[in-house]
Amino acid sequence: MRKILLVSEEKSPFREWAKALQEKGYSTEIFPEIQKATERIFFDLPGMLILQEGLHPELARDLVSALKGDLRLSFLPILLVIKPERISEIDWEEYFVDDFLTERATEKEALSRVQLAFTRAQRLADNNPLTGLPGNTTILRKIEEILRSPGYWAVAYVDLDNFKPYNDTYGFSRGDEVIRMLARVLVSKVEAHAGSKGFVGHIGGDDFVFIVPLEVAEGVSREIIQNFDELILNFVDEEDRRRGFLITTDRQGVLCRLPWPSISIAIVPVWQGRFQHYGEVAAVAAQIKHYLKTMPGSAFLIDRRKEGKKDLLGQEERSPGAEGQEGPKGESRGP
Repeated sequence: MRKILLVSEEKSPFREWAKALQEKGYSTEIFPEIQKATERIFFDLPGMLILQEGLHPELARDLVSALKGDLRLSFLPILLVIKPERISEIDWEEYFVDDFLTERATEKEALSRVQLAFTRAQRLADNNPLTGLPGNTTILRKIEEILRSPGYWAVAYVDLDNFKPYNDTYGFSRGDEVIRMLARVLVSKVEAHAGSKGFVGHIGGDDFVFIVPLEVAEGVSREIIQNFDELILNFVDEEDRRRGFLITTDRQGVLCRLPWPSISIAIVPVWQGRFQHYGEVAAVAAQIKHYLKTMPGSAFLIDRRKEGKKDLLGQEERSPGAEGQEGPKGESRGP
């Protein structure tokens, strides 16, 4: 049952809207105080938020900004309820809601707008079911957006190394826990360094993308690696930790020693005019990832190559320039 939270006064038309929604199978709850509603949202995430602007205009705007600026909650549909005379006054490019209702809307109109918002959200949503992070459609749209944006950005492709043998040894359930842990680390560090300018997406499996302003990319990557390398030990059995490696079988069924998972972060600087299409960004990242896979332990690499003629996709024989590569114990190394 989809849950709808109405942050509004407990009077008409909100009581009537809630009743009409309940009759259509929705679960509804009215909160007349924005502060208490915020606590409920973070404790028990609803499927939709109907927010009365007139309850407290400043707090209402702050709540919308906080939710849409949170990498884990930005997908929550928000319907803003406004007075009819406010329709032409609001700058919708600055107020990040998904739709609006006026306080004069009937129960039928409110129900229709709610159903439309859910349908639109379902059509657009591509969040990964394991981590809840935005998926490929959103990732591609975000990369295309920064290709046209002013300033300097970093698109970082993240994946786990030695993850298959870990799954083979401990099972897919433990592997899923590691992926969720990595997602939390990425979100935490990107939010800490980039705030609302940051983005984290889950391509699928053990592949992720994060986008931050270029000037913080190195700091974010160093902290991600440090945090991940500390936490991964909690997902390795004590016997394997003492031994220092996993014992598993290769594709030929032969016993072999392999390290537990580490991460590679391939960072592609982006600015207006450097790339025309997101596929070009991914191609450069693939080159960097290929180089990183030759290095032991967790590592990041920022592409420092100059734009030579028309070569953005590695058409000339050159190796990626290394900058700030992180070794398994935190030391910096060049290739």
